[in-house]
Amino acid sequence: MQRPLTLALLLSTALAPAALAEAADAGPRTEDIIVTGNTTAATKTETPLIEIPQSVTLIDARRLEDRRPQTLNQALAYTPGVNVGNYGFDTRYDAFFIRGFQATYTGVFRDGLRQLNSPSGLFRNEPYGLESLTVVRGPASVLYGASGAGGLVDVRSKRPTDAPFYEVEGIIGNHDRYQVNADLSGPLTANGSLSYRLTGVARDSGTQLEGYPDNRYFIAPALRFAPSEDTSITLLGEYMKSKTGASAVYYNDANGITDLWSSDPRFNDFDHEQWRVGYEAEHRFSDAVKVRQNLRYTDIHAHLDYGFVIDPASTPVTRGSGVAIDDNHSFNIDNQAQVDFTTGIFTHRVLVGFDYNNVKYHTAEGYGSIPATGAVPEPATSPTARQSFDQTGLYAQDQIKAGPLGIVAGIRHDWLDARTQKPGADEIKQDDKALTGRVGVTWDFGNGLVPYANWSSSFEPNIGLLVDDTPAQPTKAKQVEAGLKYQFPGNRALLSAAVFQIKQKNGVVFDASSGINEQVQFDLRSRGLELEASVRLAEGLDLTAAYAYTDMEIRRGAAGTAGKTLSATPKHSASVWADYAFAGTGLGLGGGVRYFGKSYGNDLNTIRNDDRAFVDAVVHYSVPSIAGLRLQLNAYNLFDSEPVTCAAGYCYRSEGRTVLGSVRYRF
Repeated sequence: MQRPLTLALLLSTALAPAALAEAADAGPRTEDIIVTGNTTAATKTETPLIEIPQSVTLIDARRLEDRRPQTLNQALAYTPGVNVGNYGFDTRYDAFFIRGFQATYTGVFRDGLRQLNSPSGLFRNEPYGLESLTVVRGPASVLYGASGAGGLVDVRSKRPTDAPFYEVEGIIGNHDRYQVNADLSGPLTANGSLSYRLTGVARDSGTQLEGYPDNRYFIAPALRFAPSEDTSITLLGEYMKSKTGASAVYYNDANGITDLWSSDPRFNDFDHEQWRVGYEAEHRFSDAVKVRQNLRYTDIHAHLDYGFVIDPASTPVTRGSGVAIDDNHSFNIDNQAQVDFTTGIFTHRVLVGFDYNNVKYHTAEGYGSIPATGAVPEPATSPTARQSFDQTGLYAQDQIKAGPLGIVAGIRHDWLDARTQKPGADEIKQDDKALTGRVGVTWDFGNGLVPYANWSSSFEPNIGLLVDDTPAQPTKAKQVEAGLKYQFPGNRALLSAAVFQIKQKNGVVFDASSGINEQVQFDLRSRGLELEASVRLAEGLDLTAAYAYTDMEIRRGAAGTAGKTLSATPKHSASVWADYAFAGTGLGLGGGVRYFGKSYGNDLNTIRNDDRAFVDAVVHYSVPSIAGLRLQLNAYNLFDSEPVTCAAGYCYRSEGRTVLGSVRYRF
């Protein structure tokens, strides 16, 4: 993965019903912190976190509001076992790892359906358009088919509300960042059978690099029709047009990273356009029987114009130009039937399903030179690859309860049919199939203490080509995990601990040292420990904390790498975030620290990365005399630390300080 990440500064404004404004914006907050939340991400049924025999983190709307993330990476930054920022400053994509495994391409789901990506045609996620995020750690293919060994992130789109909700938000930040957000929702009929939501973002922004913008236009309409309590269908749509820089990397020489920016502000644009449309339908035949269908179609167009250094010693520096174009079209559908029943002392929630995923993409590339002065001509392009794959899966799951005993067991069969075409070469065909499963057990002691254990496996078809221009083989993995969850009386805290081991075969690793999106396949083994706490220490004072120990070993890879640690994978990482709302004043203060331990900069382990830490902070003020008005100031990387991190032999500079000021009005 090439070209790092960006800084931004923001100022935000929002609108919501006055009743909500008084509850959420005045005085100390009384709503529960995330200790009793439910999620469908781990089981595809509404299940409390404490009952799931797997490591799961829920990031709800309040966390998103307080931390004001501008990217998916920022939203995930305080999650145990999730490593963000390996590629430094880069606004183009959200590149992250879960339990040491790459999750960028196959680990992001939206509303329960996988976001199907191509080498440069990745779906972008606007945090303002999300209600929540759920991180499921460990293999989850038994329900989702194509998903990574380390786990997945399911982002939940904003949906229509039963009560009227109106929000406008204005954002100002450093690097001339200006942004306006709006979120409108409510019923369209007197009986509430028809409701809507419309969410939008408009942003014009520079970044810490000259000629590297971060502009965006985003609109997401949603419409829900519920003619009865038993039937509902929700239409979900989105259109986003973005313009960022195409490359933010600095030139690397034999000694590592230099201060020479590789690209050129005259030729460094990444134009990205995406849209999606789909629906979620549910019908309840009785209290015991439900059916659901989720469907989505997505289209992505990505066009990158970038520069790269050819001769750094010349005056001026000699640079080449490159163009990469991706067009990606994908379709997902998931059909589910849920049946609840009792047999003796056992209660069952059985889920059976059939899903289908199809993606077609084609790429084109071209190369030229960048003149010393004047306009830069765009190189002619020629097709480089065309690929399509169809994945079909059948799955079944049973959630069983008998007194304190809970069991989750599932099985799935996948069929993959892929076709790859390269100019001047014969078509390459792949026909694969795989059986995956999961068994998890919990025991509820009745005092808040719930130990658990699970075994799970994964099957992950990979889109794209390896370094030798052959299709990547499907990735397979198996995990064993054991853990303990403890929920305090009164729901004032949720503590969790987990130990795990994952063995992966044919994992895809991205090699940035030799170009963009080049892939190699390794066998990997990850084992570790994760601790997480979400605690209400006192009225108005909430804290979250996380720690992860990750030992990531290469079992098979390039020459000389067997037995080494996978690059850019710190053994130790930790984070803590606290927020305090002063009673009766409307004032709140918060802040956090993110720590990443030492790691290796290449898979031969001859380059070392120092440990690094980043401090974030927030001040928010809900104006007592104007219900719904909230002022907020966020700072990311408050002390402007810009350490260098190397991954796969290429080094990147971290994102510097970002300051966001926001004014929000809800009514």
